[in-house]
Amino acid sequence: MAGSDCFVAGVDGCRAGWIVALRRRDDATTTTVQLCATFADILALPEAPLMIAIDIPIGLAERLGVGGRAADIEARSRLGARQSAVFAMPARAAVMATDYRRACDIALATSDPPRKVSKQAFYLFPKIREVDAVMTPALQDRVVECHPELAFWALNGERPLALPKKVRSQPHAAGLELRRGLLAAAGYRREFLDARPFKASEAGADDLLDAMANSWSAARIARGQGRRFPLDPVRDTRGLRMEIWG
Repeated sequence: MAGSDCFVAGVDGCRAGWIVALRRRDDATTTTVQLCATFADILALPEAPLMIAIDIPIGLAERLGVGGRAADIEARSRLGARQSAVFAMPARAAVMATDYRRACDIALATSDPPRKVSKQAFYLFPKIREVDAVMTPALQDRVVECHPELAFWALNGERPLALPKKVRSQPHAAGLELRRGLLAAAGYRREFLDARPFKASEAGADDLLDAMANSWSAARIARGQGRRFPLDPVRDTRGLRMEIWG
């Protein structure tokens, strides 16, 4: 893909919308971060990143078995104690429901064994719908689903991390520092990793690190070095591949 001066982006959802870590493909020291209100704003960035790795489900099944999509199950199997970071997404119809009880009813009817929707997953649905509304099979060649914990797993020698980012929904300093160290070893500037560029009401420290981890994944995908789970993904009814990159 393109020359070494091209841009890639790692994206993570946050309170203000989306946090975007933009960098040149072969130089992590060039990383900058910004907030975008909408996914459409990311696609319209003047740098025109050739690869955008975003931590949001792309490709939604009509019915699901234990553990969700094959992509969710395979990604989760690599993460050891961190596997709960990969949510089991319900069926497309449940994700499209804007009422929690309605989403649970649909999820129960489209899963085997029947399973409701967690509140944590439900709060992600608006962002999933936002991305799904504009995704096409062609755009998926440029915009891929990723997961930051898979990036950290790869940065850690393909070993699960021993420490979480959060404990009881609060930032876990040791877990965040572990991830900063892995990103620093991958070439990201230490002073940048330690910075707090956004208000807490806009984005958390974990959101910033996740976006940078996703940018690392975007760079290696652009170089043809990314890992895809599963290797041979199926497509949903809209033709979107159900896969997670790390």
